Amino acid sequence: MKVCIVGASGKLGQYMVQHCLDRGYQVTGVCRPKSAAKLDRFGDRITVVPGFTDDREVIQRAVAGCDGVLAVLVPWGVHGYASGTARAVLEGSEPDCRLVFSCGWHITKDGKDTYSKSFLVMVAVFGWIARLTRLVDIKDQVAACRTIFCSPKKWTVVRGSDLEEGESQGLPVWSRHVGDPVLASNLTRRVDFALFMVEALTNDALIHEAPAIVGCQAPSAVAHQ
Repeated sequence: MKVCIVGASGKLGQYMVQHCLDRGYQVTGVCRPKSAAKLDRFGDRITVVPGFTDDREVIQRAVAGCDGVLAVLVPWGVHGYASGTARAVLEGSEPDCRLVFSCGWHITKDGKDTYSKSFLVMVAVFGWIARLTRLVDIKDQVAACRTIFCSPKKWTVVRGSDLEEGESQGLPVWSRHVGDPVLASNLTRRVDFALFMVEALTNDALIHEAPAIVGCQAPSAVAHQ
């Protein structure tokens, strides 16, 4: 399988690179030019395409001929970076390409997710502060996902909980809706978030799904096994 990882230099991206290499996949990584050196540890085992992930020409070149694309939707700045990345991947990828995107729990696909008041307040406050400082625009990540949800392509949007570092605990548990008791622990190992992303490439049951995930060893997941 030939896979492109968009946002390969980040922590999540590097874990995805390693999971793909462990499976024998041919990997191309896209990352901002100033971050390309972070991928040096993979040597010549991957092809690195330096460029901004919302640059359509960069993405089109990187995803050409790929069977799958893994994309981290990071809402940097206030100029539509996440939504630009989503559009570039959707438009540049092959018609039958398997597309897997990452985002946060605050995204909802069908409006049936249930959020606590404290969570909604936290998202609103953080979003306001982040946009005021012009560092991050959470609303743009929402816009990016809405664009994906309307696409007929073979996409999955993986919605992650809080993340922690540590050794892999195995494939996370997922649910269609936030508010499911199995997700209550709200914690996943970052390496396992990446594992779920890579596994989704070959899981047709996740096509046109927006799974919310939690670590398989989190208390809520163990309680509901």
